[in-house]
Amino acid sequence: MMTPSAPPDILLRIAARRRVRYGLAPGEYAEPATPGPEGSDVHNAFCAALADRRGRAVIAEVKMGSPKLGSLVGTFDPLEQARTYARSGAAALSVVVEPDFFHGSYDLLRQCQRASGLPAIAKDFVVCGRQLAEAKEAGASAVLLIAALYEAETLRAFAGEARRLGLVPLVETHDPSDLAKLGGSRWELVGVNNRDLRTFQVDLDRSIGLLDRLPAGALKVAESGIHSSCDVERLRSAGFDAFLIGESLVTAQDPAAKLMELMGEPV
Repeated sequence: MMTPSAPPDILLRIAARRRVRYGLAPGEYAEPATPGPEGSDVHNAFCAALADRRGRAVIAEVKMGSPKLGSLVGTFDPLEQARTYARSGAAALSVVVEPDFFHGSYDLLRQCQRASGLPAIAKDFVVCGRQLAEAKEAGASAVLLIAALYEAETLRAFAGEARRLGLVPLVETHDPSDLAKLGGSRWELVGVNNRDLRTFQVDLDRSIGLLDRLPAGALKVAESGIHSSCDVERLRSAGFDAFLIGESLVTAQDPAAKLMELMGEPV
């Protein structure tokens, strides 16, 4: 199935590179041959961790760089960062595994999950089922699926395969066209990215404006551009259950203090 029209350019470039690494043709997705299950109430460690702290659940991220930040390799110890998150009250861990733009790997995920003991999500740009299997083998409990990359049928196919492997899909949305792809299915986790991946500008109103249109029953995750306890409180008051925070933590001089500040805890 071909890539849908006009996803953000950065997504096209990253997805194109992932296809090269996994031996796929331009525009190709290697979807699972057998449909996996629909969203269900099956217990999952990642979902349970967020539900237990609903409204105050922070998914703390390890990433070794980004197109905006460049490489962060050598600027901090990712394993100690993961341990710090666990000691400082994070509900779950996010690890960016994409290697070419974000300097990550599935081995990084494996090491950080073991170091922290937290349930972890693999953040990747999924173009084939092998990536889901690698996430599972590396110890992930969840996997990111970016709705802008897929037609609705392809999104459901990858989500079903993730569930078959015991992973819960976090479906990331950016705008109403992404939300339109979610109809007719049940979803456990749905996120809204505050960062416009065309311009990298951040607007918390992006999440808040889409909140009422997110699927009923899904845990709702605000992603990116969250830099202060005021940001968290604004999103929590609007109705978000969890907050995926990366840049402000990996660039903080004292990530423990920053995480506690973001959660509204005394430092």
